[in-house]
Amino acid sequence: MSRFESGGGLLAADEFTWRDGERTIVFKEDALADVVEGLRWEGWDRYELLTTTRALNDAPLQLPGHAAAVHEVPHGVVNELAAELLDEVDSPAIVALGGGRVIDTAKAIAAVRGGRVTALPTTLSGAEMTAIHKLPDGHSAPHLVRPQLVFAQPSAMTGLDEQPLRASAMNALAHGADSLYTPLANPVSELAALRGAKLIATALDGGLDADGKADLALGSILCAYAIDSAKFSLHHVICQSLVRVMRIPHAETNAAILPRALAALIPRAGTRMTALARALGTKRAGLAERVEELSGGRRTLSAVGADRAKLELALDTILGRDELEMTPDPPDRDELRELIESAW
Repeated sequence: MSRFESGGGLLAADEFTWRDGERTIVFKEDALADVVEGLRWEGWDRYELLTTTRALNDAPLQLPGHAAAVHEVPHGVVNELAAELLDEVDSPAIVALGGGRVIDTAKAIAAVRGGRVTALPTTLSGAEMTAIHKLPDGHSAPHLVRPQLVFAQPSAMTGLDEQPLRASAMNALAHGADSLYTPLANPVSELAALRGAKLIATALDGGLDADGKADLALGSILCAYAIDSAKFSLHHVICQSLVRVMRIPHAETNAAILPRALAALIPRAGTRMTALARALGTKRAGLAERVEELSGGRRTLSAVGADRAKLELALDTILGRDELEMTPDPPDRDELRELIESAW
């Protein structure tokens, strides 16, 4: 019996194979070593690899060696990157090794091509668990794409230095937090979000040893599952718009905005924010301060190069997003401006 086949049960506290409808998630410390065998087991005989130089340097040699082609995804925004790579990727089967930018680019290309994606995450972006992504500029698709296979290796997902890792963890936590109060919230998404939030907090409090990093990776996966189910509103609408308009880093933007967004949600979704506070080990009134503590200190937009001259354009973008209406009593322009400026 192969190692991939034997992963069907919960062999250890941090190891499992999760069959969820049309997709499979393999979570274990040597998951990347099993990728080629796992792809063959699932019928992926030919694939092209999307990745980055950093991720490729740490990848098992057999992964790029068995790929029909290897494409490097540079820095940039997904809709532009996917449009640039669309004509270069020939196979409908795409393996994405990297963070959210790489995985979302693969999903965007697959959506247009009618293809499928295997995700090998190297950050806590959660992109491996969702059908949430942009499309290539100038193209449409009948539906968005959720990866069919996920090989989640905790050490690969948590390999950043501590401060960038904490910022990435705040993005993961925000997935769970945003999913709690939308009209699509449900018992399963709520359980996943709160369990994920507790795991993230426990890991960040515990010093990020190997067990803590496994908890952090699992917390990220659960929170991403929750946002894929219940979708998002206030926090992610703000952050996605700021990132797009100001071209500032995704994780660090989430880390700066999250405490302020949660404070704005307390009067709007108090019961849900109370549940989140309990999962994080605090009282509702201390929720923003607790998130800043988990983040490693106060994060600001100015520290990541946000341009105040573009704030009004960002506000136009935020107010033009339909998802904002999934916030109870959606904030107006003045409240949004005040929230963002408080993070400057």
